[in-house]
Amino acid sequence: MSTILVTGGSGYLGSLMVRRLFDRGSSVRVFDLVEDPDRPRQVDFIQGDIRDYPLVRRACEKVQIIFHAVAQVPLARDRELFWTVNRNGTENLLKAAKEVGVKKIVYISSTAVFGIPPKNPIDETVEPHPHEDFGRTKLEGEKLCRQYLEKGLDITIIRPRAMVGRGRLGIFQILFDWIAEGRAVYVLGKGDNLYQFVHVEDVIEACIKASERPGFAIYNLGAERFCTLRESLEGLIAHAKTGSRVKSLPVLPAVTMMKLLSALRLVPLAPYHYLTYGKESYYDISRAKQELNWQPKWGNIDMLIDSYEWYLTHREQIKTSTVASTHRSPVKEGALRILRWLS
Repeated sequence: MSTILVTGGSGYLGSLMVRRLFDRGSSVRVFDLVEDPDRPRQVDFIQGDIRDYPLVRRACEKVQIIFHAVAQVPLARDRELFWTVNRNGTENLLKAAKEVGVKKIVYISSTAVFGIPPKNPIDETVEPHPHEDFGRTKLEGEKLCRQYLEKGLDITIIRPRAMVGRGRLGIFQILFDWIAEGRAVYVLGKGDNLYQFVHVEDVIEACIKASERPGFAIYNLGAERFCTLRESLEGLIAHAKTGSRVKSLPVLPAVTMMKLLSALRLVPLAPYHYLTYGKESYYDISRAKQELNWQPKWGNIDMLIDSYEWYLTHREQIKTSTVASTHRSPVKEGALRILRWLS
């Protein structure tokens, strides 16, 4: 049986990908800096840094398919790590995959490569133009993929919208806490910007389908049923029935303050968040639907509800969690606590 490698297999997307592949009967290997306490014991684990080429090459040996999900995410706010992990680490993986003869690579990119999109919906013809280092390094990873296509690797690039689903924490945990406590949550301006999410289960399904389709392609992934950011939050609030409500913040003062507090590391926000939160952003997903026979099952509101209910069930357990992955871990509110007190 051929082995499938998931880099970043202890992270949010990676860990769920590992579980799905394992449940399908695949032979799976994880490469990650940290161990996942929920990893099935039958899944092979190689502990290592994506920047360590000899270890990366070892992880790629006897592998046919790679899902490359390792990344320093925006909340890391570390420019050097963005470049050494997201860009240089991807080069290590591609080089090793070429040397050992990997059959297929699925590279998990990001919406951040578009920065503030010049038009919506974003289709695969829109030229990426990232506005901050996380997005720039993910785009550099895409460029490396194209270079290694010329060297004979078979690669597919996946660009998911902001992922939601069971176990998704990070800044979503703050949102869920505030709603559970009946506090206000905030949008920039009216919050009437169309804002598309995607459920992690839909992303995994598309990634698996992409791994089975030979040839290069880029696929944008997002929900088919989505609405404005205000409508998405109000849909979750209506379900929660806690008395929470959506409030508006004036755009320019709010973004200026978020930028300052983020630079001082006083809030769990990165440039990508405050640059895009108040902007319209949604994908044309027709290529993925047509070529992969992929159909997203979740819409904005029902995926937020699904994630929120999971969080309520596991809230106490999460407080003592030792999982190191940013999107699987609770975050500190920092100066956002002021808004919480005022709401």
